[in-house]
Amino acid sequence: MSGSTLGDPSVIAIALALAWLAGVRVYLTLFGVGLAGTCGWLALPAALQATTSPWVIGACAVLALIEFVIDKVPGMDTGWDLLHTVMRVPVGAFLTAGMLSADGTLGSNALLAGGAFALGSHAIKSGTRVLINTSPEPLSNWTASLGEDLLVVATLGLLPVRPWLGLWVAIGALTLGALMVLWWFRALLRIALPRAGAIA
Repeated sequence: MSGSTLGDPSVIAIALALAWLAGVRVYLTLFGVGLAGTCGWLALPAALQATTSPWVIGACAVLALIEFVIDKVPGMDTGWDLLHTVMRVPVGAFLTAGMLSADGTLGSNALLAGGAFALGSHAIKSGTRVLINTSPEPLSNWTASLGEDLLVVATLGLLPVRPWLGLWVAIGALTLGALMVLWWFRALLRIALPRAGAIA
């Protein structure tokens, strides 16, 4: 895989995609960035060089494994999402601004854009999970969580070689998944409300 350079317009796609992914799996995203930088798959600017530290990569790997488990447990996943609002959005802003920084300075516009992207994906992820957790069976929760894991891994793999495709895959897949869950939830309501009225 070839590394990207700061002057490449595709770096914008990488920067925004990283923010979007941070809103879904912040530790896995940081782990992926650090690993890609260490292996030379992605040319990281000075502002993101800290992610290549073995300590950062190791800590993010452990935290990603913890998140992997917690995110599969209905109820606990919602609490985890709520707690990590204060983590995912700032990290998303940092990743975007850091990726777009030529001299290590984090620009305010880039921080705002990254924060907005991270907040958007975080809102879709956490809101979707709240709806899924209304289901009495855990299978849908596991399916959604594994789907998010695979989405983040696949997108991280795409970014060094097809940045724009990676960005649109990440945005499109998560948004489509949220729309499907919303449709499913509304369909359940249409079935449940008449029954509840008949019982009353």
